[in-house]
Amino acid sequence: MSATASVRDAPVAREEARLPPWWPLAALVVLAAALRLSTLDLQSFWYDEAFTPVHVLHRSLWATLRAVSHTENSPPLWYVIAWADARVLGTGEVALRLPSALAGVATVPVVWAIGRELTGRRAALVAGGLVAVNPLFVWYSQEARVYSLFALTVALAMLCLVRAEREPTPARMAWFALSGALALLTHYFAVFLLIPMVIWLAWGLPRRTRAARRATLPAIGALALVGLALLPLVSTQGGHGTQWIGRWALSSRLQAIPQYYLTGNSGAPLGHGVELLLALPVLAGVGFGLWRLLERPPRPGDLREAQEQRAVALTLFIAAGGILIPIVLVAFGADYLAPRNLLGAMVPVTVLIAILLASPRAGRVGMALAATIAAGFLVISVDVALSPRLQRGNWRGVARALGKGGPGRVITTVELGAAPLEYYLPPLHNLPRGSSVAVREVDETGYSPLRASAGRPPAAGFHLLERLDIDGLVVYRFVSPLVRSVSEAALRGHVITLAHPEVLAPGGSHVSTRQAQASGRR
Repeated sequence: MSATASVRDAPVAREEARLPPWWPLAALVVLAAALRLSTLDLQSFWYDEAFTPVHVLHRSLWATLRAVSHTENSPPLWYVIAWADARVLGTGEVALRLPSALAGVATVPVVWAIGRELTGRRAALVAGGLVAVNPLFVWYSQEARVYSLFALTVALAMLCLVRAEREPTPARMAWFALSGALALLTHYFAVFLLIPMVIWLAWGLPRRTRAARRATLPAIGALALVGLALLPLVSTQGGHGTQWIGRWALSSRLQAIPQYYLTGNSGAPLGHGVELLLALPVLAGVGFGLWRLLERPPRPGDLREAQEQRAVALTLFIAAGGILIPIVLVAFGADYLAPRNLLGAMVPVTVLIAILLASPRAGRVGMALAATIAAGFLVISVDVALSPRLQRGNWRGVARALGKGGPGRVITTVELGAAPLEYYLPPLHNLPRGSSVAVREVDETGYSPLRASAGRPPAAGFHLLERLDIDGLVVYRFVSPLVRSVSEAALRGHVITLAHPEVLAPGGSHVSTRQAQASGRR
């Protein structure tokens, strides 16, 4: 009798020992949080990040919004969040990057939900896993800028679209409109992803009931109103700070799009061999999944196969809009095609890859390829955390090497170094054009390729004290035994890097405009 009871109780014990069904998602969220939060302060701010606390964030929200309209080229939502974050936590690296990190972690369960809604649990697992470890998503989850929030809001809009299309109630359409509006208020490139979403909804309107049409049209109208409301801000901003995009060859930018997705924002030093190693399983998985999915039409009555094909069509349509529309606009003179502006489009791209790999038709081959891709992504994400050559320029290290200094020093740098040095060595300010400054030390900072004049004294009476290499950033320190007056023009012309020069002087420096003018007349 005791033995019979033990046999009867064994299945119950095994059932209680099983892990809950949500544990894979929880594990992915923990992994995503570990990759993003554990090294949040590892890298120093680069130019765009440092520009925000130095020039955009002010004590007043109104002053911050005015700065956004005159110095930035993005909608205001992220800056409002950054302003509130800075009021509570300050403007340190961890504080300003924390909203992006949390948005990056939150993107994982949202993408999981998209995969589950479209085809099921296998696609959810692959999609969530790829987003959790992809080096591009990890990189921008650790950047104090708009991009991680952009990816999250696009993912939310896509999730709400899928749910609203399946059940077009007023509430679900309202959620789609709200999430789409948040995406528009985060990044202007959201419009290229919302356009195919709206077309997808509108295409099915004739087949829907009158109640469904009454719920859909106001949602589309609300998105249109938000877009129109942003036009005055777009006009005021006028493409601030986007000139560098046009100077980057279009062919190189197009090549960088898949490179960014495979190896992240800093993957170029890894070389094409690493890119190829990652591209092969991705291309093999996509090709194999498409072949198995399209080799024969869905069998009559097989809803799963029809659902998979519809999911592939939807994600491909959204991804194509998010990538191809900006490329086409380049031909019409609207060239804002930077690979990082396509981060939102990488959400449907990732979901598309996950659906194809996780399809039952792809079988174990698809899941093996998915595991291979995820492992490659994870290795690169960890490598970025361990290798300074793959990280942002170490301007914090440069500032530490230079020390606080005083009014007897001037620093020359390039545009990408100006805001970080102003952040790490306050109070620095740009030396006025046509002025001169009295100094005993000139510090020249930059990176390769260096000018032929690098290492030569910037003016008579100065000699080289030391040359430093700080994780690829170069510093030349020149000193003089006497205080000497050096013109801003001479300093600007002696910047060591072949890039736009900046001259920074500490507060309290003796700056003279008349002296420089007199020197120019002589």
